[in-house]
Amino acid sequence: MSDLRGRLRKNGYALIFSLLTLLTYLILFFSRHLDDNRLTSWQDVFGPATAVRILWILAAALAVAWLISKTSLLERHPAVSLFVFSYAVSALFWQEPEVIVDASRYFTAAKYLELYGVPWFVREWGRGISAWTDMPAIPFLYGLIFRFFGETRLYIQIFTSFLFSGTVVLTYLIGRSLWDERLGMTAGLLLLGIPYLYSQVPLMLVDVPSMFFLTLSVYTFLRALDRGGAMIAASALWIFVAFYSKYSTWLMLTVLIVIMAVYASKGGPRRREYLLRGIAVGAVTAAIVGTVFFYKWNTFSEQMRLLVSYQKPGLGRWGESFLSTFFFQINPAITAAALYSIYCAYRKRDLKYLIVLWLLAVVVALQIRRSRYIIMVFPMLVLAASYGLMQIRDRAITKFIGLSIAAFAIVVALFAYLPFLERISTANLKYAGAFLNSTGIQNMDVITAMPSEMPVNPAVTVPILDLYTRGNICFRYKPEGFPGPEVIRTSPLRFTWEYRNPLYYSADCSGRKDAVVVISDRPGGSLPERAGLQERRYPHFSIFRTSENVFRFQTLVTVYYR
Repeated sequence: MSDLRGRLRKNGYALIFSLLTLLTYLILFFSRHLDDNRLTSWQDVFGPATAVRILWILAAALAVAWLISKTSLLERHPAVSLFVFSYAVSALFWQEPEVIVDASRYFTAAKYLELYGVPWFVREWGRGISAWTDMPAIPFLYGLIFRFFGETRLYIQIFTSFLFSGTVVLTYLIGRSLWDERLGMTAGLLLLGIPYLYSQVPLMLVDVPSMFFLTLSVYTFLRALDRGGAMIAASALWIFVAFYSKYSTWLMLTVLIVIMAVYASKGGPRRREYLLRGIAVGAVTAAIVGTVFFYKWNTFSEQMRLLVSYQKPGLGRWGESFLSTFFFQINPAITAAALYSIYCAYRKRDLKYLIVLWLLAVVVALQIRRSRYIIMVFPMLVLAASYGLMQIRDRAITKFIGLSIAAFAIVVALFAYLPFLERISTANLKYAGAFLNSTGIQNMDVITAMPSEMPVNPAVTVPILDLYTRGNICFRYKPEGFPGPEVIRTSPLRFTWEYRNPLYYSADCSGRKDAVVVISDRPGGSLPERAGLQERRYPHFSIFRTSENVFRFQTLVTVYYR
């Protein structure tokens, strides 16, 4: 009889939380005008018809989450289950096009390594390879993938999905190391409860890889303090990679100092051991980080000058509200549980909680108001949320809550975010690339027409088109009709106006071309006169004009071919 009452109580909690999840969805939908996210704002991705359909899908997904919560697969194989499930979900988003033009920078750097090799990349990064404010580690890894496996976007997506799923597992392992298995497993599930994250995993950017390497740095540093030995070298290596992944990781790596302080505060006979191991990791890291920094000092100093004079002041103009980030782009249940966890940790006087709180405090204190810029702290956010959920003593209930939060995010990302992202005008580069590949066109001239409005230099889209094509591109960069220096200096996409023509596009433009590709903000029309070609030589044309009708920057593609 008591077992029956227990099952009814658990199923009652599941029903209540399911209804709360559906209610949360409706509240977010009807208040979507408050979401000012620059990419996947709810006011852009949702319409009334879409909202009703997703409500029914979400109800079905919650039923599936309840059925999964009744199995013991997660408990028996938590790391493997989390990895396989998260990887399978992320693969559903591989059809998403490159929607952020920053990808052109990372593709260009990676292709340089593919074509000219590692020694040339190391020597020319920051010189022949424009570095803007980017660090070299992630483009280096992308370039190795191109060089050894082939210049195919799918290989990059396989890699980034691996890093995403690896982060889910590392989040579980950090939670297990600091507290227990249950907290870590719930945190891993909660990392799947961030809809915005799914929009970033398939992209050839550095944010998801930076999240992975920062999380890996935290985990290996914890292991180095506990075990010493070879883990000291491993920890130093991954801190080195994280350091050169993105400038913002420099600030986030301060969490290692917090870890060191927390471990040293434990007292007892191991305090000296912790201190010596932490110092050893710091010394090895400083040696390898310093070597690269000294070698590329001129590049790094110029980048830091640009960050201080341009990027830092610009954050205030390009930011998004915390309301958008923590209640629309992140499941609000995660945010609520994380806030509650602060009280729980304070009541317990749990110093280990400072490790997960630190990066969240940095984001709030420095007012880093951009979802994409704080992706790397998401693992710490969900660890805090999981800490709060641990106050629910029933393991089955917390597992269902974790699964239902993940179901909410997956449904929203898959059925609202993804269809919207597939309509963004930069998708025309993907569709044009597929067309060029299907027609067997090998050699093409690419021309970019200056837009009527000037938010972005369209020349920056050429590398993204190249990412989708197997053919050879000839592109002669002509900086004509640019806006004035003052406009460029404060533009949020200033790098596109300081774009350098990659050498490999203009190395060999001789010979007959099979097609001319025109990238502009207007559909169709005649071949531009500066192409120096007669339309009768290319009697056929195809126009790719998909548009979301939201963003000022529009990328339409016309392919003229024989």
